[in-house]
Amino acid sequence: MSASLSRRRFLGLAGGAALALTPLGCGGGGAGGGGSFGQPPGNVPEQYRKRQRVVIWYTYGGANGEAFTRLVDKFNQSQTDIYLEAQFQGSYDETAQKLAAAIQARQVPELCIFSEVTWHKFHLNQALEPLNDYFGDGLQPSDYVDSLINEGTIKGQVWWVPFGRSTPLFYYNRDMFAQAGLPDRGPETWDELRSWAPALAKVKVNGQTPKLHVYPQTDGDWMFQGAVWQWGGNYSKGLDVTIDTGGAVEAGEWQRRLIHVDQQAYMAKSPRVDFSTGLVATVQESTGILRGLMKDAKFEVGAAFVPKQVAFGCPTGGGGISILAGAAPERKKAAFEFLKFAAKPENAAQWSIDTGYMPSTKAAQETPEMQKLFAENPNFKLAVEQLPKTQAQDQVRLLVPNANRAIYGGLQEIYADNKPAGEVFKRVADELRKGVEGVRELVEKHM
Repeated sequence: MSASLSRRRFLGLAGGAALALTPLGCGGGGAGGGGSFGQPPGNVPEQYRKRQRVVIWYTYGGANGEAFTRLVDKFNQSQTDIYLEAQFQGSYDETAQKLAAAIQARQVPELCIFSEVTWHKFHLNQALEPLNDYFGDGLQPSDYVDSLINEGTIKGQVWWVPFGRSTPLFYYNRDMFAQAGLPDRGPETWDELRSWAPALAKVKVNGQTPKLHVYPQTDGDWMFQGAVWQWGGNYSKGLDVTIDTGGAVEAGEWQRRLIHVDQQAYMAKSPRVDFSTGLVATVQESTGILRGLMKDAKFEVGAAFVPKQVAFGCPTGGGGISILAGAAPERKKAAFEFLKFAAKPENAAQWSIDTGYMPSTKAAQETPEMQKLFAENPNFKLAVEQLPKTQAQDQVRLLVPNANRAIYGGLQEIYADNKPAGEVFKRVADELRKGVEGVRELVEKHM
């Protein structure tokens, strides 16, 4: 497989890291014939110094980060041949930028956790290891939930295995709903939620009336993907951009009116915090925050499927793990052992229990521990029940460099500045179409 690509093209695909690129070959260990890359520096505890060192870059903070390090520690204690060193790198985008820099420096981790967006950039640039030949006893692609493993599979080859996958859920303050005389459920449609505003306006929290709903300041493009489908639109059809037409514009206008005409919603830096502290009655957020949300809130948290409008629409999101092609063959083989370990039913189940992320394997869903959790707290089962109704996101968001920033930048103009959605999305669409032309050739070749 050809390893040649331009510096400009990779910078765009990797999220704009300020560096040049050393081209990286695919699937056999080497960078343009120059041999395997080295590892990032780190520290190996004395008791593990005789083992094969493997490095994973991860993106989880807070309680989810603690859960991940427990899983890594368990792996290290479960065998005597491999030491897995977990190195936190920040957000998904920050991790992608650091990885681009690591490729330039010819020092890559063997494993990296990518979002549903960032892994595509590295796949298109042939920086990821194809995994089909690694599967065998102990792990098969069919062990994963079909729709999730399929998202990491291109032309029959697996590049990205699900780990920490999520969907949006609709969360509501059950105490507020009870005080307002509303049903203990999520709304069937967004219009039904709007109709509940007068009842919720009678509720007081610390002497103030809470808002009905809240939108995110950044990263709202993932949540808005579902809204676009709910209004019958798309970000794109294939790579043909359509965010400036139909349902996408209608969804943006509905949200603008809820904020600026009805004055029942607003944009916040952290919708999760505002919801947990009682400033707002409802929020749409990731399943991956469920455990933390229930811990932080001083009230009963209700959860429901995302509302419909003219149709149901809900995207999958969250993370997965890939092996870097440039790592040495023996380290790549050792790295796959962690993928096998993380996919064991008891380990995959515990990760989901600790975080709220969806169980990524079929067997994990059926473990006694998961079934007990589902029975005791049905909120955790909702994401699994909603999963068959979800779909992968539109290609322009997944494949075009910085498409997410262009879209949520437009949403900020709608939410904060009261700009009409049609006007905003026309400008966003022009930017996305320019981005499409930079990747169309690669997409047509490798997708």
